[in-house]
Amino acid sequence: MMSRSIIAAGGLALLLAACDSQAENQVEETATAIDEADEAQADLLESMEAGGPNEESAEIQADAIRERGEETKDDLEDAADEMDTTPQ
Repeated sequence: MMSRSIIAAGGLALLLAACDSQAENQVEETATAIDEADEAQADLLESMEAGGPNEESAEIQADAIRERGEETKDDLEDAADEMDTTPQ
């Protein structure tokens, strides 16, 4: 019974994903790319300053970059979700 529930839930998720417009999907992909780019930038900054005199400062900056990426992603995903509910 549990496996049937999982299969049904997966099928429902696929059905709902198919309801997203192409534009909504593109915005969500862009949001993910921005978040991943900020994550990579933060990782690079930390790597470059690891063990150095600016390590603590770099960690603070990296955390802020990650937070910015996550907030941007969330804002874009929220906007994308509204795309299909806004009358044309």
